Amino acid sequence: MSVREEFDDWAAEGRDRGMEERHWHTAKHALARMPIEEGETVLDLGTGSGYALRALRDTKGAGRGYGLDGAPEMVHNARSYTESPEIAYLVADFDELPFADDSVDHAWSMEAFYYAEDPHHTLEELARVIRPGGTFFCAVNYYEENVHSHDWQERISVPMTRWSRGEYREAFREAGLHVASQDNVPDREVEIPEESEFPTEEWETRREMVERYRTYGTLLTVGVVP
Repeated sequence: MSVREEFDDWAAEGRDRGMEERHWHTAKHALARMPIEEGETVLDLGTGSGYALRALRDTKGAGRGYGLDGAPEMVHNARSYTESPEIAYLVADFDELPFADDSVDHAWSMEAFYYAEDPHHTLEELARVIRPGGTFFCAVNYYEENVHSHDWQERISVPMTRWSRGEYREAFREAGLHVASQDNVPDREVEIPEESEFPTEEWETRREMVERYRTYGTLLTVGVVP
């Protein structure tokens, strides 16, 4: 199954809103760090329900926003969630971004970058379309050090790229992006039961659950176009 087919099914089932709710736990903290000035243009790569662009318009006064997704049904849903004429959602692949050189001030991606067919080329495309001094905020929960994410590939029919922290930094640099920072944003909103309630349906021990949400959380790598 292709990425489009997989996520068209998710959108048809209303799972885009579920993803938004889960991602928001850490996304809101990462979005708050973006150095967006009023009126600047933002690209959301793998936009899903489009929540990131709506949030950046509300909290930072972002100007034009483009939400790109490979699944037409995701884009259809995202369009229905906003009335802002400044936000556009479009169907496109990560490999060839439909934007001119130096046409975007900042880019964001949450839990989507690892679906890129050629992630190295996607980074090169981002370096091409982001203006000098602009940033790419890349947030992922599926990465090598997060051992609790390793079985996610078994739950989805499309290939995923599982890089380590170091591989993200190296790939950013190879594409021409300076790595400004890289850290883990903890999820402090998922409720973790007392030790006496373990094992649960998903977790053998409380320690594992604490590690997954409070220690690993979301890996955020921030690149800057020189």
